[in-house]
Amino acid sequence: MMGRIEVRESPVHGKGVFARRRLREGQLVGRFEGDPTTENGTYVLWLIDDDGSEAGIRGRNALRFLNHGHPPNAEFRDADLYALRNVQPGAELLIDYGEAWEAEPD
Repeated sequence: MMGRIEVRESPVHGKGVFARRRLREGQLVGRFEGDPTTENGTYVLWLIDDDGSEAGIRGRNALRFLNHGHPPNAEFRDADLYALRNVQPGAELLIDYGEAWEAEPD
């Protein structure tokens, strides 16, 4: 995964994840890895299990630094991150944090 991406300072917020080489639409970028958690917090990715329950992963790899953006150019399918369209080298990978996050005041 680190051959495809790198973490560096982001103009969006703090640190971000950037493409090191061209990522093609539909390409697997990497897997969000970490420890299971039931508590919300920084770097937690929430997934919906097959039974409809939420499962949290407290990130510990580079993908924990993904920032929110509209329109997103990447998305999670389970804990795997895929490019939604072609992403050029040097571009920041952005995901949609969802409606609940957007509704929070600044």
